[in-house]
Amino acid sequence: MKVASAILAILIVLGLWSSAFVVREGQSAIVLQFGRIERTNDQPGLHFKWPFLQQVMRFDARIQTLDAQPERYFTLEKKSVKVDFYVKWRIAKNSTYYQATAGDITQARQRLAPIVKDALRFEVNARPLDELISGGRKDITKRVRQLADASTRKSLGIEVVDVRIKQIDLPSEVSDSVYKRMRAERTKLANELRSTGKEAGEKIRANADRQRQVLIADANRDAAKVRGEGDATAAQIYAKTYSQDPQFYNFYRSLQAYRHAFANGKGVLVLKSDSAFMRFFDNEDGGKR
Repeated sequence: MKVASAILAILIVLGLWSSAFVVREGQSAIVLQFGRIERTNDQPGLHFKWPFLQQVMRFDARIQTLDAQPERYFTLEKKSVKVDFYVKWRIAKNSTYYQATAGDITQARQRLAPIVKDALRFEVNARPLDELISGGRKDITKRVRQLADASTRKSLGIEVVDVRIKQIDLPSEVSDSVYKRMRAERTKLANELRSTGKEAGEKIRANADRQRQVLIADANRDAAKVRGEGDATAAQIYAKTYSQDPQFYNFYRSLQAYRHAFANGKGVLVLKSDSAFMRFFDNEDGGKR
């Protein structure tokens, strides 16, 4: 009796142990019974199933990356380009994903890659090379993501989160023409910038010259005004001095004339002996003897 009770207890413990399962963070799960899906989308946490009759299949619910091999496509003008891209995706519907891939992520990637490549081929074929190079990548990847996502949700249970183009390689003849065009555009832009800078420089120099002329004219005007005022003041002083002592004033003015005439010490004057210029050499009061 004790043995039977022990065996029963062990069976109960094993049943409870096999009936409980944990779905970790970043995972989702489905429950299978004889290969048939019984329950889907079990979220992280503790769950239960029928022991021995049901099995659990866990999936990685995080965003996955598909880094595909570069593919060669033809543009609208039938020019060949090689496009290198990658895809971000995750499981959107567990039941569809399991039925399409049996839960194998490698098989999921193998089936996802052709869908994205077909969508990318459709978009590249519909666009000229200039648009593809100059700025059409964002629009292309947006359209490719929409087309691929609509297809993979139905057939694979996969959500295409993002599609990005890493690099577009051009044939050598196309690359040369593109580089020449880019060089011509940059040269044109540089010439425009130089022309604009030269024009701005001419305006600045012209404005500076005008301001310089105005400043010089104002300075000359102020200087002339000051000189005029000084001459007027000097004339008043001279007149006042002359009125106080005419004889001393004549003597002082003659000394200034002598200083100016003999400033360099080499001057030679030929004058008559009775010249008024030499009157103070003969008589201290400036009169004739």
